[in-house]
Amino acid sequence: MATGIPPATTDSTTLTPDQFPAQSRDPSVETIPTIDTISEADTMDLQQQVARLQALLEVSRQVHSTTREDEVLETVLRIVVRELEMSGAAFSGTEMSYGEAPQHSADGSFNGLQSYPLDDREGKRMTDLIVAPPEGRPITLYETDFLEGLALQAAVALENARNHERNLRWARVQQDLDAAREIQRSLVPQRMPSIAGYSVAVKSQTCYEVGGDYVDIIQLPEGGIIMVVADVAGKGLASAIMATSFRAAFRAMAVTGVSLDLLATRMNQHHWSEGEEARRRYVTAIFLRLDPDRGEVEIVNAGHNPGFVITPDGVQHQIEAAGTPLGLLPGMRYSSQRLPLNQGSRLLFYTDGLTEVFHEDEEFGQDRLLEEFSNTPTQQADGILDALWLAIHGFSGGGPQEDDMTALVLCHLPANAPAAQAATGKVNA
Repeated sequence: MATGIPPATTDSTTLTPDQFPAQSRDPSVETIPTIDTISEADTMDLQQQVARLQALLEVSRQVHSTTREDEVLETVLRIVVRELEMSGAAFSGTEMSYGEAPQHSADGSFNGLQSYPLDDREGKRMTDLIVAPPEGRPITLYETDFLEGLALQAAVALENARNHERNLRWARVQQDLDAAREIQRSLVPQRMPSIAGYSVAVKSQTCYEVGGDYVDIIQLPEGGIIMVVADVAGKGLASAIMATSFRAAFRAMAVTGVSLDLLATRMNQHHWSEGEEARRRYVTAIFLRLDPDRGEVEIVNAGHNPGFVITPDGVQHQIEAAGTPLGLLPGMRYSSQRLPLNQGSRLLFYTDGLTEVFHEDEEFGQDRLLEEFSNTPTQQADGILDALWLAIHGFSGGGPQEDDMTALVLCHLPANAPAAQAATGKVNA
C-alpha cells in the first residue's frame, strides 16, 4: 500500500565523464549505462515508483471489487484516511465522510483543503474527493500523485456502479412491462363469438410493450352483440392503464342493456369525472350493436375515425363521428345510426395507426385503406385483416411502427358461403 512511501530524494548524483568506462569516452560511440553506472539514488527512485504502482494496483482492485455506489465511495474514503494517514476525507454533494469530516465554510466550499474531481467518461462532474491532511502538514508531491490516481480509478468505479444500478432498475421495469404486455394481450378477445352466417375477427399490434388501443366484443344476455374499437390519446404505459380503466367501465355498463347512444353518453361522463389526468387521456371510440337475425347494425361514433361498410354491390358507407371523444367535454350526448348489413356486406373499424403509416413523406391514408378493404377478395374476416396488414407493411417498406394498430372486421357471409367458423383474435406484440 501507499503507507510509509517516502518522497523521492531531490539530490540525484550526476555522472561525470571520468565515471564512465574508458571505452565509452569516445564521443562517437554511444554510451550505454550499465547497472554499475546507476546511482543509489536512481535505484531508490525506481523502487519507490514500483512501490507506488503496486499500491495503486492494490487500491484499484479494492475500489473495483464492488458494483454498489456506497461501497465504492466508502472504500475510497477508508484508503485515504487509513493508508495515507490523512485526518479525514469526504465526497462533495453527499453525506459520506471518514475520519475527521472536512468542514464546510460559510459559502459551502472546503477552503484550505485538497479537492480531486471525479468525472465521468463525458467529462461531467459526479463528485469531488475532499482530503484533509493532518494539521500543520501539507500534502506531499507523492501523496498528491497517489490521490490523483486514486480519484481516476474511483471515477471509473463510481460510473460503473451507477450504470450497474441503472441497468438493474431498467431490468425491473422491463420485467414489469413484459408482464403488463401479457396482461393486455389477455384482455383482447381470445376467441371470437360463433355467429351463424357471420365472420368476425380482431387484430391488435402495439407500438411499444403496451399501448392505448382497445377492442372488445360482448355477447348480451338477450342475444345481441356489442363491439367496440377505442383509442386512448397518446401511447405507452399511461395510455395502456387508461385503456384498462375504460374496459372495466365499458363492460360494466354494456351488460345493463342500455341503448348504444346512452352507453356512449354515460362513458363520456364517467371518463370526465375521473379527473384532469383522465381528461388529458381522452378516448375516441366507435360502438356497434349487431342484430344478427335482422342483419342490421346500430353504430355510435364518439370522435373516432370513420367506420366503413361495403355493400355487395360496392356501395361504400362512412360512419362519421356523432360527437366529441369521450372524456373531452362534460354533458355531451351522442346519437346512433342504423345501417343494414345485408349478406355479402363487410364492416371495418380501425384506429389511426393503420392510416398514419408513412413511406418517406407519403401517408398510407384513409382512402388507400378503404380501397384495400373494398378489393380484398376473401369473405372471411381474418383473411381481410391479414391482407390489410400485408398492404400496410408493404407500403411502409418494413419501416418501424410509430403508433398502435388495431382493427375489427365483421362480414355478413353470402348465402352460398360455407358455414362461418369462429375466428381467433390475432394479437401481436
